[in-house]
Amino acid sequence: MGFAEILSLCAGLGLFLLGMTLMSEGIEKAAGAKLRGILEVFTTNRVTGMFVGLVFTAIMQSSSACTSLVVSFVNSGLMNLYQAAGVIFGANIGTTVTSQLVSFNLSEYAPIILLAGVVAAMVAKNPMVQKIADIIAGFGVLFLGISTMSSGMSHMKDSPEVIGLLSSLTNPFLAVLTGLVITAVVQSSSVTVSLTLLMAQQGLFRDVNICLFIILGCNIGACTTALLASLAGKKDAKRAAMIHLLFNIIGTILMFILFMVAMDPISGWLHSFSADEGRFVANAHTIIKIAQVILLLPFSSLIVKLTYLIIPGSDDKVGYRDTFQLKFIGDKVIFNPSTAVVDGLKELERMASLASDNLNRAMNALITLDEDDIKEVYDMEENINFLNRSITNYLIKINQSPLPIEDLQGLGSLFHVANDIERIGDHAQNIAEFAERRKKAGSTFSDDAIKEMTDLMNLVNDLLGRSIKVIVGSASEEELKELSDMEDKIDVMEKEVQQNHIDRLTRQECSPEAGMIFSDVATTLERVGDHAFNIAVYIIKRDNTV
Repeated sequence: MGFAEILSLCAGLGLFLLGMTLMSEGIEKAAGAKLRGILEVFTTNRVTGMFVGLVFTAIMQSSSACTSLVVSFVNSGLMNLYQAAGVIFGANIGTTVTSQLVSFNLSEYAPIILLAGVVAAMVAKNPMVQKIADIIAGFGVLFLGISTMSSGMSHMKDSPEVIGLLSSLTNPFLAVLTGLVITAVVQSSSVTVSLTLLMAQQGLFRDVNICLFIILGCNIGACTTALLASLAGKKDAKRAAMIHLLFNIIGTILMFILFMVAMDPISGWLHSFSADEGRFVANAHTIIKIAQVILLLPFSSLIVKLTYLIIPGSDDKVGYRDTFQLKFIGDKVIFNPSTAVVDGLKELERMASLASDNLNRAMNALITLDEDDIKEVYDMEENINFLNRSITNYLIKINQSPLPIEDLQGLGSLFHVANDIERIGDHAQNIAEFAERRKKAGSTFSDDAIKEMTDLMNLVNDLLGRSIKVIVGSASEEELKELSDMEDKIDVMEKEVQQNHIDRLTRQECSPEAGMIFSDVATTLERVGDHAFNIAVYIIKRDNTV
């Protein structure tokens, strides 16, 4: 085997990996948000979750991408471990689609597919069409890589060294180890199985049955990506990756024993409906995975429980009110483009809830003049400012990553949401300052003034509460109209209480200092209503745009 053949093989492998990457990233960008929604909705039980994982991986052409996404979903709290188990099981079947495509030898169409994808990407102006063109181009590159590798391998059979090396691979344990190591290095079982398939097509193995053991090793090696992705995550993320590993280890042991006991009848059966050795490897890959899922799916709950024994304990959770700490986008969060915006929204909701609580604390301090409340308002305002800076930096970071198109299109509105929440926090601090002014001046409010402030605050609370729910929930244009009516009602009430305040001043029923504070508070609450409505506008408009 000459240097030119080695270069051809390396070039083909590089093109194959590039093609898979282009396809996977293109699909994630074009439909990542929709796929995320499907994963959230249709994984309520392990059977539907399995089918979702199967289809998702077949589309993505990568079980590693699917399992890594599932790990990030578990880490973000969007999916529990029992749901994750079903998706992971299905992903193991879906990954066999790549080897099936390779075995059908579509390489002759690769240049046409590649040209179509590149031309479409150059001509298209619509971002979604461009991403679809990237997927088509990636498909073409993948099969161009297969063609190049196949061409390089065609000369291997003339090399005594290569034939001798592959012929010596007769030990099943060594074959499993070979598949495991190669897959762990290239981070893709599809690549290793496809290489094995192409070598089998070229007749490079003395006994093609050894390919079955290489496939078993590939299954375990494929767990590397998810395991690495989970290292920086929470314990449940690590457990999700462990589900993938346990499934493949247990499944490999079962299939290994079966092959050792009944290899000849199994091999004969596979050859009976396989047109050539390449189809034999592809069909074996699919059937092994289906058999493993059939055997282990009924025991998925036990596998989940086993992960709790392997990875005991729980994380040190960041509490709702913990200061200067991030709960959803902090150190224990796995960054994944498909869940990045979801994590950011949850942190924004937490920040908004803290701002709302601080506003109510400030209003209570204004009436009671409680020193502890006033101090806590100032302390919490510093925390809200910290969250605003951290979330803004996070949004800038994810804006530079390959987000799904829907998430990227609506990302700009989240900067405005963070700013409006921060302004609500500022207004809470302003009210605490009014409380200090009132205490220093010894001013008192009339019962009517207190009632009017309370009524206005209740309206603001209703609007703010509904706006906060919108951040991580879903809302329609009809709900936006309801919130707009609430904001208008706050404006009307603010004008009424201001007029009532003037009337009381005229009747000398309150002091000028108390009157000024009352007027400032009413204006401040009206502005809080504006910011609360702005939050809902940005989120609802974003949801209906994407």
